Formats: sequence, C-alpha cells, structure tokens
Amino acid sequence: MKRILAKPSVALAAGFFLRLFFVFRFPADSGDTALYEQFADNWLRHGVYGMFVDGQLTPVDIRMPGYSAFLAVTYFLSGHSGAAARLWVMLGQVAVDLSTCILIVMLAVLISSETIEDIERLKAKAMWLAATCPFLANYTAVPLTEIWTAFFSAGALLFLVQQVKSTSGVMFFLTPACPRIGPFLARHPFEILGVAGGFLVGLGTLFRPEIPLLMVVSWMVLGVLLLRRRQPWRWIRVVILMAIACLVPLAPWAVRNGVTLHKVQFLTPYYAQLPDETVPSGMIAWEKTWLWRFRDVYLVPWKLEEEPIRLEDIPASAFDTPDEKRRVAATLQEYNETLTLSAEEDAAFAAIARERTARHPVRTYLEIPLARALSIWFTPRIEFLPFSGSIFPLAQCLEDDPLDFAVTIVFFLLNCLYVLLGAWGATRLWRSIRAARPAVALLAGYLFVRTVFLTTLGTPEPRYVVVCIPILLAFAAQVSFRPAKRV
Repeated sequence: MKRILAKPSVALAAGFFLRLFFVFRFPADSGDTALYEQFADNWLRHGVYGMFVDGQLTPVDIRMPGYSAFLAVTYFLSGHSGAAARLWVMLGQVAVDLSTCILIVMLAVLISSETIEDIERLKAKAMWLAATCPFLANYTAVPLTEIWTAFFSAGALLFLVQQVKSTSGVMFFLTPACPRIGPFLARHPFEILGVAGGFLVGLGTLFRPEIPLLMVVSWMVLGVLLLRRRQPWRWIRVVILMAIACLVPLAPWAVRNGVTLHKVQFLTPYYAQLPDETVPSGMIAWEKTWLWRFRDVYLVPWKLEEEPIRLEDIPASAFDTPDEKRRVAATLQEYNETLTLSAEEDAAFAAIARERTARHPVRTYLEIPLARALSIWFTPRIEFLPFSGSIFPLAQCLEDDPLDFAVTIVFFLLNCLYVLLGAWGATRLWRSIRAARPAVALLAGYLFVRTVFLTTLGTPEPRYVVVCIPILLAFAAQVSFRPAKRV
C-alpha cells in the first residue's frame, strides 16, 4: 500500500476525482462569469469582443481576452454556450489544473533537485500536496480565470527559476532533454530561459493583467545576480528580450484595441471601466481608508450604481467623528435617490478620504493595506461554496449550523497550514541550500510584490491569491527533506 501511495500517478488520480467532486457537487459562478460568457458568445456569434450597452453591441476592453477565448473554443467544440456549456468548461479546467499539479511537482524538484537525496519521494509528496489541495480543486468548478492564470504562472516560473539558478552554474532542465541543442542553451541560458518565461508570462497576461509582476520580480533578482558578476549589459539585453517575448502574445490584443477602440493598449484599464464610464475615484479613495474585509465589499462597492447603500451596513471604523458620519450619510442619501453617483457626490467622498488620510496617514498607507493582506491570505476560501464562512459569535454559529461552522473552521485551519508549511519550506531552503537562494528570492519576492499590489485594488478579493498557491505548495514539499550536502 505504501508503494502505491508513493506513486505520483496515484496522487494525480486522487486529484482528478477530487476535482470531479467539486464540479458535480459544488458548481458555482460569479458576476465575472456572466461577463466572460457574454464576451465569448458575442465573439463567436458576431465576431465582436464586446457586450450589449443600451441594446447596442459595443466593443470593450474591460477584461483581458484569454478566458473568453477559452470559452469560445469550448462553445464551438461542445455546440453549447453560456450556462449550458459550463460543465464542458469545468471539465476543461480540470484538465488544466491537473497539468498545473505536474508543473508544481517540477517546480518543487527544480528549486532543490541538486541537493535533495530522495527525488522520487519529493515528487510524490509534491504531487499529493498539489492534487489534494481543495483551494485549487474548488476553482475548477468556477468559470473564472484563476485556473488558467495559475497554470501559466507555474509554467513561467519553471523557466524563470531556472534562469536565476543558472547564475550559479546549475545545469538547467532543458539540456538533458535536448542533447543536440544543449551546448547552445548552455552558452545562452539567461536569454533562452528568459524568452521562454517571458512568453508564458505574456500568455498568462491574456487572462489576468497583473501577471507581468512576475517578470518584474525576476528582473530584479536577475539584476542583482548579474550585477554582482559585473555583467550589466547582459542584464539589460535579457530584460529587453524578455519584454519583447512577453509582448508577442499581447500584440494582437493591442492591435485590436488600436483599430477598434482607437487606443493602443496591452492591458485592460486599471479600474476596468467602460469607454464612456466615469471612475468613482473619490469613493474608491474613501474606501481605501477603512475597507479591508471582503464581506464589506458586498455591502458598499459592489452595490454602487446597482442598489442603495445603507449607512448601517458600513462599519464604525469608516467614521472618525460624528460630523464625518453625518456627511457620509447625507452623501449616501443623495446617491440612494438616483442610484447614480454624481461628480459632486464623488468629490464629497474624495474630500473625506483626504481628511481621514491627513489625520491618520499610517492607517491609510500601512494599517489598512496590512489588514487587507492578512484578510486575503488567512481566510477559509469558501467564497464559492455553499457555506457562510461565519464563526462569530462562536456559540450561536455552532448552534445554528454545526456543519457550516465545522467546514469554515476546517478550511480556515487548512489554509493556515498551507501558508505555514510554505513559509517553513522556504526558510529551510534559504538557510540550508545556498544554491537555492536565488530561486527562493524570486518566488518569495513575487508573493510579496503581488500581495502588495492586491492591497491597492478597490476590492480585496481572496481569490486573487489562488495564483500564488502553486508557489506555496512547491515550498511546502521541501519540509521534512534533508539536503544531501550543505552548500
């Protein structure tokens, strides 16, 4: 039995059935699901990547086109569209996510392969961690970009991690598989690996616009390593090649935007607004002075222009003084009458945001972002499961719905365990294996930079961290393995 469980293929099979369990037992969707489905359907039927605005099919750029392209291909192959095609979409995501599990195993081996004695056991452990992770498996049952983004991010990391490790003279994984071109690759490791990694980053960017942060972090780590070797011009050359490789998959999107929308842009607008839509920058600035919990997103920003916003739904921390609360109440009353935020009302929120920031700059620029970071990392991650996620007050929640309470606690503790194991594995690698430090710096640096970026968004959604889970699992797989030698 032990030998059977030690086989990565058995773990992969278990992961397959776990994902089918989520697909058939807990299928879900979100507001973005409907958007992507509309884009895909219009793209396939009318040849227009857009949505109906006031009854008119209008080209838009509020979402990157990668996921809608996947949906359109699925619709074409299955003969169904929209909700009728979701099962086929989810089964496709199962295949993609299982491929991500394989990439996680390769990444776990790559960051420590030259110093770990039992590679086969490392592979088996990494595969079991990846295949049985419910936070990846759950998203195969949700038509959203997370599964594809995790796949391309993990693929890009394989090349970018090997790129930074090549500065230590470590043989990279392409050489044994490609003996005829191995010598050429050995002479140009930074360039070849960088171009491959940059191209995959570009493909991932077609699904989520912030994925280039991964390449930026790799530039920083590689820059430190090459500058130590007094090779600044080589670093500049690699950066340029990687940037070009990243832009290649994005070029058709930029050309389309230039021809159709008369503006050449490679990414979606920061606030994902429609061409003629006004960004409520004042209200967003005000929300950034107090909003850190995901549950408050449902009560304020996601109601904007759709429903009345009730003052009693806003936490007390959003008001420093009674006068400030009265001003917010008066502005919300005006908004609730029309369900449209006027320029004057938005300016009123902007003024309140400036005053709050002037009184407590540390709160706005440090405390709230830190609270947002903790909230998106330490969470049950059951937003798309039929459970409330509520545990307070403890006695009442336990009495009202014991199963809901138990699932929430178990998933929260499991999420904390993954974070703890990932941090532990990264620390062990850094302290025990000098050759692995560039890889650890790249992976941990990306986790940090991406987290900082996510805290600046208008809505701190925990699902944006799902892309980072492959890194956590690759680190977690290193726990309990003793290096063959200390270098």
